[in-house]
Amino acid sequence: MITQRTPEAAPAADAPQRNPWLILSVLCLGFFMILLDTTIVNIAIPDLIDDLGATLNQILWILNAYILVYAVLLITAGRLGDIHGPKRLFMIGLALFTVASIACGLAQDPAQLVVFRIAQGLGGALLTPQTLAVITTIFPAERRGAAFGVWGGVAGLATVAGPTLGGWLVSEWGWRWIFFVNVPVGVIALGMAAVIMPDLRFNRRHRLDLPGTALVTAGLFLICYGLIEGESHDWGRVWGPVTIPMVIAAGVGILALFVWLSHVRSDAEPLIPLRLFADRNFSVMNGVVAAVSFGMLGLFLPLTIYLQSVLGLTALQAGLTTAPMSLISMFVAPVAGRAADRHGKYVLLAGMTLWTAGLTWVVLAAQAGSDRGDLLPGLLVAGLGLGGVFAPLQTIAMRDIEPRFAGAASGVFNTTRQLGAVIGAAAVGALLQARLAVDLAAQARSNATALPEPFRERFVAAFDEAGSRGMEVGAGQSGAHLPAGAPPEIAQLALRTFHEGFTAAMKSTMVLPLIVLGVATVSVLLVRRRRSSAAVPRPTDATAAAVGDEQSVVVQS
Repeated sequence: MITQRTPEAAPAADAPQRNPWLILSVLCLGFFMILLDTTIVNIAIPDLIDDLGATLNQILWILNAYILVYAVLLITAGRLGDIHGPKRLFMIGLALFTVASIACGLAQDPAQLVVFRIAQGLGGALLTPQTLAVITTIFPAERRGAAFGVWGGVAGLATVAGPTLGGWLVSEWGWRWIFFVNVPVGVIALGMAAVIMPDLRFNRRHRLDLPGTALVTAGLFLICYGLIEGESHDWGRVWGPVTIPMVIAAGVGILALFVWLSHVRSDAEPLIPLRLFADRNFSVMNGVVAAVSFGMLGLFLPLTIYLQSVLGLTALQAGLTTAPMSLISMFVAPVAGRAADRHGKYVLLAGMTLWTAGLTWVVLAAQAGSDRGDLLPGLLVAGLGLGGVFAPLQTIAMRDIEPRFAGAASGVFNTTRQLGAVIGAAAVGALLQARLAVDLAAQARSNATALPEPFRERFVAAFDEAGSRGMEVGAGQSGAHLPAGAPPEIAQLALRTFHEGFTAAMKSTMVLPLIVLGVATVSVLLVRRRRSSAAVPRPTDATAAAVGDEQSVVVQS
């Protein structure tokens, strides 16, 4: 057994006698599978609606259940890895995620799928923070940037593979195979992890902040529940006298209580050590990464439905439509990563500007009668910008954080990224439902003038009811249940009404994530210039107690 004691991460030369790049390949394989499921499910939304009879708000829960559980448990899982070893937590998370994927593929209704997605989220949360901990330990500082570049490139590859692979699987085999495909990958990754990964142990004593975990989970659940279910309850009562605004307000209050407790318990290792946010760059980058995730989830939820349910594309065609954006991003990211070490602020500012401009182009080009080629220029610009975002984000956020604080800081950064995705998907989903209820009804009233008088009232009523009971927006659906025996021309008019109404609702809804991205782009100007290593402040004793002081790394052979 080899024992090292260092105030920083253990260097690769003294760590396990294995090729660190081979270990990185195992970490990235598991991480790739986790990230794949954050994008691959989106492409199957119309098929899930058709096959399981799911409404739009049920689909939002299928998406958000995974992300919510994944987000709130990342920091806790990171601390468990410190206590029990990252290899053990990595393998447990990978095994749980693989088994949960099988269960997701066998689900028979939306409720079952939500439960199994929660199990997937738990597995993903256990696995993800261990990848950063191991990379920080096995690579020396001068090679860590390249390793993080590879790790970040996996995110770009997952973004490409998600829509494209998912589209092919859904088109050829059905939506269940977007989950079954995880099984062989999970089994291979488990076998490689058992043989290749070192059994690192960090001899630091940590206490799990159970009250903090409970408060964050409860607060985020109430906020997301209120946003997702608000439209279906007319933003009114949900349980007896309890209303949707009261549910959301309670969630906000609980999160405020969590922040206050984290502040007053700073010497007792809270779930999120707030002293990390004394670093301006770290604070600003947490806001930017939350906005980027908000924008990605918020924009691609309505866009995926639009491509299949309005433009009539298959799942594979929809995936291939967005693939050029992700492909460009994947190739630009390594170049941006190398430039970020010296010019991170300006690389990130350019990336955010292009990303926001490209997505604005997509929103303006999207019409009920558009061709997917109309979206291509905007997607290419967005991909160019996205490639310049991920590497500088990580570099700037972690640049002035001492190595012994890297684990906690990385956990907070990843959590913030996922929380942005949770809030983005929930908020945009709620706004989309609200706008659909308004725009579909308005479009129905406008188009009803072309119908004979006896059919007009029932036609408009069908779209009014659709907005209040939960929208069904699968491919080929109009969102409204028309009376039995309705003439074919009425069904065609209903479909045209849906296409026009959904496009109008989508365009107004996507303004929200664009505003968030615009604010984040401007906030990049607040990034402080690079400081010399001598200028980096030493942590106070209280901060060290909150995050974890000098560590010894034990490699068990």
